[in-house]
Amino acid sequence: MSERLLPWFEKRRKSKTLVLAQQQMMKAIDTVSELEKALSAFSKGNKEEVERSIERLFQEEVEIDELRRAVYEELTKGELPPKYREDLKSLVGRLDRMADHIKDAARSIKILVESESTIPKEILDANHQIAKNLVECARHLNMSIETLGANPSQAREYILKVDSYEDVIDEQHLQLKILFIKKAERVNAPTLMILKDLVDTMEQAADVCADTADYVRTLAIAET
Repeated sequence: MSERLLPWFEKRRKSKTLVLAQQQMMKAIDTVSELEKALSAFSKGNKEEVERSIERLFQEEVEIDELRRAVYEELTKGELPPKYREDLKSLVGRLDRMADHIKDAARSIKILVESESTIPKEILDANHQIAKNLVECARHLNMSIETLGANPSQAREYILKVDSYEDVIDEQHLQLKILFIKKAERVNAPTLMILKDLVDTMEQAADVCADTADYVRTLAIAET
């Protein structure tokens, strides 16, 4: 995220709360990129890089939780007007849930790597494609938040992109489950269970991303 994050809030009042919230949101979206890197390395058989990406992601998630708690503590001090406190709390909470889903996806990858599961390349590549679209979904959400105060109309354009990527991920989610059945004879049941958890949590992260974009849409409408 750029330094222009949330001018919508900043133009109303600079505060410690906003600084903490910016850091939390940036780290939440960064976890999506780390997940994509982990799946890219996984599809290439690079176990060491998978483990490094997952470790970075886990550390970011710990920091996200700490920042979320700090934001909520600052919000109780009433530094911002009540309406903006609620708006900020809603954005922080939604992105925290997205990061939780990403962490759950990373746990599934960790299990698959450490158990040395045999997975068809087609399934690995399909998971990676979903992760790449999830990165784009989160990136456009980021841009919608960045432009909210400066250009609400542009923010709505980015929100449409979020919706578009979420639709693509929904379809990929469906097609991957069909692929599970087609490749079932090459994958044991426990591995299929973890693979299902992986794709489900990525799809859930995309849903939260789209839900957050819907919330930003309501804020953009209020700005016009």
